[in-house]
Amino acid sequence: MGVLGQIQGIPAKTGVEDVMNSIAWGPINFAPAQVAVENLPDGSMILRSPESLKPFSRCLGDLLHHWADRTPNAVFLAQRDSEGGWRKVTWAEALKTVEAIAQSLLDRGLNRNRPVMILSDNSIDHALLAQGAMYVGIPVAPISPAYSLVSKDHSKLKYIADLLKPGLVYAADGARFADALVIPELARVEVVTSVNPPAGSASFASLLTTTPGPEVEAAFASVRPSTVAKILFTSGSTALPKGVINTQRMMCSNQQAIRQCWPFLAESPPVLVDWLPWNHTFGGNHNFNMVMRHGGTLYIDEGKPMPGLVDKTAANLREISPTLYFNVPRGYDMLIPQLEADEALRTSFFRNLKLIFYAGAALPQSLWEKLESLSIRTLGHKVRLVSSWGSTETSPMITTVHFDIERAGNIGLPAPGCELKMIPNGGKLEMRVRGTNITPGYYKRDDLTKAAFDEDGFYIIGDAGKLADPDDPAKGVLFDGRVAEDFKLMSGTWVPVGALRVDIIDAAAPVLQDAVITGHDREEVGVLGFASQAGCLKLCPDAASDTPLQELIERPEVRSHLASALKSLAAQGKGSSHRVAKALLMAEPPSIDANEITDKGYINQRAVLTCRAALVERLYASGDDSAVIRLA
Repeated sequence: MGVLGQIQGIPAKTGVEDVMNSIAWGPINFAPAQVAVENLPDGSMILRSPESLKPFSRCLGDLLHHWADRTPNAVFLAQRDSEGGWRKVTWAEALKTVEAIAQSLLDRGLNRNRPVMILSDNSIDHALLAQGAMYVGIPVAPISPAYSLVSKDHSKLKYIADLLKPGLVYAADGARFADALVIPELARVEVVTSVNPPAGSASFASLLTTTPGPEVEAAFASVRPSTVAKILFTSGSTALPKGVINTQRMMCSNQQAIRQCWPFLAESPPVLVDWLPWNHTFGGNHNFNMVMRHGGTLYIDEGKPMPGLVDKTAANLREISPTLYFNVPRGYDMLIPQLEADEALRTSFFRNLKLIFYAGAALPQSLWEKLESLSIRTLGHKVRLVSSWGSTETSPMITTVHFDIERAGNIGLPAPGCELKMIPNGGKLEMRVRGTNITPGYYKRDDLTKAAFDEDGFYIIGDAGKLADPDDPAKGVLFDGRVAEDFKLMSGTWVPVGALRVDIIDAAAPVLQDAVITGHDREEVGVLGFASQAGCLKLCPDAASDTPLQELIERPEVRSHLASALKSLAAQGKGSSHRVAKALLMAEPPSIDANEITDKGYINQRAVLTCRAALVERLYASGDDSAVIRLA
């Protein structure tokens, strides 16, 4: 009968969906689900929270002082050391170190026009250096490590370095980043490393030897909400990243808005085990700053949602029980099999967990149901799954879920201080945003800044949404894809790319890790599918665990399963826009160097279609290609 049939007297014959809906969630303190709607004459509407945004901190440095004074010995940051233990930094130690680093940076002549550029992954040294710079008004620019370590020509790194003209560049491991550190754009910039220093560089430890003086105190006092704190570079579909200005006001007001939507954060300091990269707004602003706002502890996870590296995440979660867990759908897809197979990991993961949060891409419903089922199996109740919506330009949260939802797709309601304008556009409602958390523009690119805002000052984000219940707007907004990603078939029928991508991943589970929708100006919808090694192995139990993925996707078990998924999707009767007529499985993973995937695992539809144009042509070519799976 299993766990589901035993809970709360539910008979075994009850359907799984009925069972899941009848089981209670764990206790949590959310803000009421409320929204004010202003209907405009042109058919647009503006959604706002009826609750005003309360006062927020002047800067992140004030939060550092607050917790160093209130809980000086509580752990702020922790990271695995070379022996596998945890190196820990308390709030008091962090403040002392940040002030010393700030003095070192000022002594070097760094200022708002000579920022700090950070090339390497998340680490304690990375965090303290970034906080030291922002503490005295020096912007920090964390850069995707892929631009240094994966890229063959360093073109994006060169562009960014030329745009920033940094006063100092940090790379944790000088040997690992050696090729990147010698590009012409960084040739005369001081390099700081933690290990393996190249000739002429400074050690991170040397930044800590300076005694902070009146100059640090004066610089800290001069930091204002409008002070530029970070320059975060986008990883979208454009050839060159855009430097998004992030001010202290943006970040601090956004954390206050989160606090008002999730008042339970005030009940106890959050504990995070988090891998999400700080060169992205999700990990660097939403999660890191949440720890700063609430005096929590961040265990830096060196794992990633990649084969082999996800094992490091599992090892950390087996030892540390988070109170909140943040990830992207790809991360959950790789973690769930480990949670299913390892009772110790599952127990540790769910022990103190109040909330499971996903963002970065739509979560397939199959993953949602597996996470709920695992929480019930472990705790006897459901742990809430929630999401949020925003971008690098919004620091990042605009809407967030602070009420109970049954399915993936709901992105919540506008947070206090945020306005959401929904405009009819091509059969959808385009979403635009305004608020204290919105960027003032792009670094040294006034042309891009001007194009990013409409005549009323709303940021044009490019996403679409719709009300979950038009008769009750308080039930939230459903994400409805990217406005620019949707396309028309030759028949003139619009294909909703975002929704269809999730539907095909769900229908084909566990074969697809991700998918890209094809068919622009063609007669039929197709799919290029990134195959899941673990998922394919599930369908081929006789295959060895190290069987190459290319061999697995050619197996009849995998091909027939995907063919059945196409048939099942077509049987839903949603018309040609949801009828996937052909599919091609790919063993080659998405390339971060080709901009097909971001550091946090989000697939770039446009870049994949461009880079794999030959596969798209193959998908639609006439003749009998045995690799193409067709709808019967």
